[in-house]
Amino acid sequence: MPYKTVWQDQLRLVRAKREGRLTQDVLILVEHQPVFTLGRHATKDHLLVSLDFIRQQGIELYQIERGGDVTYHCPGQLVAYPILDLRGKGMGIKELVFALEEAMISTALNFGVLANRDPQNRGVWVGDKKIGSIGLALSRGITFHGLAFNIQACLRPFSWINPCGLSNIKMTSLAMESGKLPRTEDARERLKGHLARLLNFSFVPVDRL
Repeated sequence: MPYKTVWQDQLRLVRAKREGRLTQDVLILVEHQPVFTLGRHATKDHLLVSLDFIRQQGIELYQIERGGDVTYHCPGQLVAYPILDLRGKGMGIKELVFALEEAMISTALNFGVLANRDPQNRGVWVGDKKIGSIGLALSRGITFHGLAFNIQACLRPFSWINPCGLSNIKMTSLAMESGKLPRTEDARERLKGHLARLLNFSFVPVDRL
């Protein structure tokens, strides 16, 4: 789905939860069309190519309210947006970050890939290569934005930025690390199951909220 569509959906759902019109928590699982997003503290200095070049590649660009710096979304990358009332879940933001990292680590292990945390940098790593990123926003105790997990994504556009504001790092994917071509649908079901366990969710699929 286009990034802007899902971004607007998140803002609408957060507003509905703040106003008490939506009582359920929501998890959006999606793949985006190619887009660069810049978090609250990101600057265009971390774009290593010109805006004209980005447009020529058919990649959109948005400055948004999540934490973190610049990242890239595309088909073949799973993105999960938990719209949660942290107080209702009895969680803090650090616990949520840990749970999102753990869900990616557990999913990677399902496909034979040993991933881990880096105490210096949030997200999920395979050795010194990054496979999953996290960037969250918080509005009166309601979380939005979330995680991005590379399954079989084309990684070349990551070389046009300093991913998450970090220079000289390499991005990787489940396909590269496993030596196989995992189906994104299979990875999505695994990730969804781990998020259900870690966030104590019982899922009810809906077409639209």
